[in-house]
Amino acid sequence: MKRRDFFKTSVSAGMAAGAALSLGGYDKLWATVPPMAKYDMVAVMGGSPDAMFDIGIQELGGIGTFVKKGQKVLIKPNIGWDVLPELAANTNPLLVKRIIEHCFKAGAREVYVFDHTCDNWVNCYKSSGIEKAAKSAGAKVVPGNSESYYHEIQIPGGIKLQSAKVHQLLLETDVFINVPVLKNHESARMTACLKNSMGLVWDRGYWHSNDLNQCIADYALYEKKPALNVIDCYNVMVKNGPQGVSKEDVVMMKSQILTADWVAGDAAAAKMLNVPVEKIEYIPIAHKMGLGNMNLESLNIKRIKM
Repeated sequence: MKRRDFFKTSVSAGMAAGAALSLGGYDKLWATVPPMAKYDMVAVMGGSPDAMFDIGIQELGGIGTFVKKGQKVLIKPNIGWDVLPELAANTNPLLVKRIIEHCFKAGAREVYVFDHTCDNWVNCYKSSGIEKAAKSAGAKVVPGNSESYYHEIQIPGGIKLQSAKVHQLLLETDVFINVPVLKNHESARMTACLKNSMGLVWDRGYWHSNDLNQCIADYALYEKKPALNVIDCYNVMVKNGPQGVSKEDVVMMKSQILTADWVAGDAAAAKMLNVPVEKIEYIPIAHKMGLGNMNLESLNIKRIKM
């Protein structure tokens, strides 16, 4: 598929992900949306990452729907790779900075940012632009490169993953905001909300060698779930993921998806990549486990074009 055709298809799909396909009720099984939120999902396109977040979070009732005064907040972007922002292997730093600013405006006491990186963490934090952006907004940027930072948790009901070691920040903070970048992935076909949780744990190798898709879904059983998922679809790596090779792998889609339901978020993200949801194996697995709703037609979705 030519890039131009892919872009047209992806934008159309992204619009559909944000459209009120059928503004039906939200199934009680997946009652994850905060009571103050206006919509189950907001999809924005056409603006800068920070400006799209400003509009999107307002439509979800404002950041105060998710962050209360005095709370400690963990923001978990993808910072896995030692590459520059334009290669889209990591979350856009402008988006991370704006989310932090909103959290402090809501009265957050502290905001932390970290990722268990694939490349050297010092280089990843610097090259991605996220360390500089996060610190400039007042957040504390913490490493994830030592097993001493991680503590074992149990995952009752997990099929392949019954326990994991998670970063202490996840255990110590009040609010977890998941901020993945949407991109192609050679093993799982796509990385977005659910797969971004792999940057919270110490032993990713176990996941890859013990049914990766089931482990991704199993982890979502853990009680400390994201209060909000913000999927960065501004620049999207459509091939050679998760690290990428060159700018030729990237399509500028200028989009963003915001939702409390990370299964729904991933379903919408799959449409952005023009991949059938069923082909991203961990999405239907998580859906069947009752961990979220991949049926976008049953959600109340707000679409915004800037």
